[in-house]
Amino acid sequence: MSDRFDDLVVLPALGAQLGLDLGDSAAACGRAGAYFSAATVDLDDYDHIVLCMSGGKDSIASLLHLLDLGVDRSRLELWHHDVDGREGSTLMDWPFMADYNRRLASAFEVPIYFSWLEGGFEAEMLKQDSYGRPHHVETPEGLLTLKRDTARAVPATRRKFPQVSASLQTRWCSSALKIDVGRRALNNQDRFNGKNVLFITGERRQESSNRARYYQLEPHACDRRHGKKARRVDAWRPVLDWDEERVWDALQRHRVLAPVPYRLGWGRSSCMKCIFNDASIWATLRHHFPGSLDAIADYEQQFGCTISRERIPIMDLSKRARPIEIHDVEALGQALDRTYRLPIFATDDTLWATPAGAFARTGCGPS
Repeated sequence: MSDRFDDLVVLPALGAQLGLDLGDSAAACGRAGAYFSAATVDLDDYDHIVLCMSGGKDSIASLLHLLDLGVDRSRLELWHHDVDGREGSTLMDWPFMADYNRRLASAFEVPIYFSWLEGGFEAEMLKQDSYGRPHHVETPEGLLTLKRDTARAVPATRRKFPQVSASLQTRWCSSALKIDVGRRALNNQDRFNGKNVLFITGERRQESSNRARYYQLEPHACDRRHGKKARRVDAWRPVLDWDEERVWDALQRHRVLAPVPYRLGWGRSSCMKCIFNDASIWATLRHHFPGSLDAIADYEQQFGCTISRERIPIMDLSKRARPIEIHDVEALGQALDRTYRLPIFATDDTLWATPAGAFARTGCGPS
């Protein structure tokens, strides 16, 4: 039984604006304010500039591009969605990711605000005949706790891993842990009412045929410029037309060291145990981080459903490829440490280097 309000109404409508499931791109044709190509925008036209910072190369490149454009940092803020939440689960994400983003923001002297679904991925996956959990949103004024409107929803059951799919009902991790969190964070802060907000994400057309159809600038799903709140929200994807070489060039020019997943050989930076992982990544996790797949294997048995849509149990899948040979000892030591201890910038003692995962097809992330 699905949560009809969240899964069938709200989340599919939000997919395109948050860059996670465009659907039929023709639906945006002729819509006022939607531009297939918009390499530049007037940043001075916006009171608030929100950049979704995953901690991957593309969102970092988006930040660096804003700085190159001379963005007013007093208007800029970073948002990061904690996939595992803050209630103790460590099932999916890199342990250091929250602290890395915090230190990255500090290095660039930009505020960062975290938001999450209570209980994160694991709690949502284990939902059985229950309503969705609250969202928690950090703001300049403090922490917001946003409870669900049970009058508009019905009890729902997941009890299975999200699956690789363009559908946000099937790939529910993107919708429940990112899209809906971002939506509620925008809709429930009065500081955005009567203001112009630019909402930035780091998708690139080169990543997939689906993303190749994205609009670069369009009204966000939370736009209410003609409503009572007079809140204008535009979604902009500044690096949409960039190739990967340009992304790495931007990081090198600003001397930002590659994030740890790329240094370990991952071609994409997403969750450590992402549903998009291929066999070589699962093999790498089993080899270099013994025991890291045990919880997933246990849940597969409980659910009678594998994390892989190929219906291959995770332990068997991890044995179908050779693990990546990891030579970056520093990155390997950081991988399981919740405190981020490596430098953000290259220095004379820490030289900038193209990471092992650059230009690799192996890895994880949405198609």
